[in-house]
Amino acid sequence: MTSKTVTIVGQGYVGLPLAQAAVRAGWAVNGLDVTESLVDALNSGKSHVDDLSDADIQEMLDLGYRATTDQSAVSTSDVVVICVPTPLGDGGSPDLGAVKGASRSVGDNLTSGTTVILESTTYPGTTDDIVKPILEMASGLTAGTDFQLAYSPERVDPGSKHYGIKNTPKLMGGINDASTQAAVAFYGTFIDEPVPMDGMREAETAKLLENTFRHVNIALVNEMTKFCKELNIDIWEVIRGASTKPFGFMKFTPGPGVGGHCIPIDPNYLSYEVRNQLGYPFRFVELAQEINNSMPRYVVDRVGEMLNDHRKPLNGSEVLLLGVTYKADIADQRESPAMPVAEALRERGAVIRFHDPMVETWNLESGNVTREADLDAAVASADVVVVLQAHESYDLEKLASSAKVMLDTRGVAPKPAVRL
Repeated sequence: MTSKTVTIVGQGYVGLPLAQAAVRAGWAVNGLDVTESLVDALNSGKSHVDDLSDADIQEMLDLGYRATTDQSAVSTSDVVVICVPTPLGDGGSPDLGAVKGASRSVGDNLTSGTTVILESTTYPGTTDDIVKPILEMASGLTAGTDFQLAYSPERVDPGSKHYGIKNTPKLMGGINDASTQAAVAFYGTFIDEPVPMDGMREAETAKLLENTFRHVNIALVNEMTKFCKELNIDIWEVIRGASTKPFGFMKFTPGPGVGGHCIPIDPNYLSYEVRNQLGYPFRFVELAQEINNSMPRYVVDRVGEMLNDHRKPLNGSEVLLLGVTYKADIADQRESPAMPVAEALRERGAVIRFHDPMVETWNLESGNVTREADLDAAVASADVVVVLQAHESYDLEKLASSAKVMLDTRGVAPKPAVRL
């Protein structure tokens, strides 16, 4: 067991599980965050992420974890890990404001001998070209000599029952070999398989490849879904058949769009850098983005067609949306495709309501959506029910039988539901 100190900058869906893994391995952990209310809640034993319960936070506090807004915690740390958001800015360009801000805060308090690791997903070259100069200018220290610097992409799968921090192999690449080994030494105290990379850019790009792979393949099945319907082919049966092949095929399924932080955002970072550095497009990513972004409208068109078959217009019809999070059985709504689906339905005059066991209130740009408390009554009364996220608690067989019309965008509800 170690008695060293790590400060983890950012206590969200990435930083908080990392803090749990580190404190369980014997590290004294400072959870540094700029949001005072979040810090107060954590120090009171209250969790705000799906994968950690209040009891988990209390266990962390008992083991030596403390959340703080005090940036001077960096000065007494052996390791500092930056886990801040990297959203898209105006026009789809990367927004590295949080990374730059965190780097300045770390640099202002950095001391010789510290290992600094960036985990935030970003485009290749960020750690070397942006984080390193900020740290060096603010601290007066030299990366690779006075302090070690590495990149290690997060691999958090929210809500997963099989993979967590410990049993997910972790990539890490440093500015030099000493920095790589310093990162390996840190993560190796609580991760089963640290994976050293040749450099930071390779580690940064590996993360983007992982998510671009998923983005492109989801787009493939989404586009196939559209033309299979026109050809009167059951795409779900096609996927079931193809999935029996034990080699050379990986199963992906269609849906109402893509959500979460990774798939809708990360490939754009790679596409941006290719255009920025090389002057030409990353065509696979841009085409995949176009296809996946078209799916919410496609869902609304399918709803309109189904209502039309029952001699009802979409305008004025009551549409119940089931499951508005981006992933089943978690409360995370980041980039959920339910949002553009709902907005498009409103644009066409539908009266929308929602039910989600994980979400109490749902706010759109066009205003709040009414939450139905009585699920059975809401399903029976709605003109059409749309399954956007198949939470485990939903008895879809029962709901499909009581709905007037049901469109299942996840391919799990039995007939008489209609699958996307």
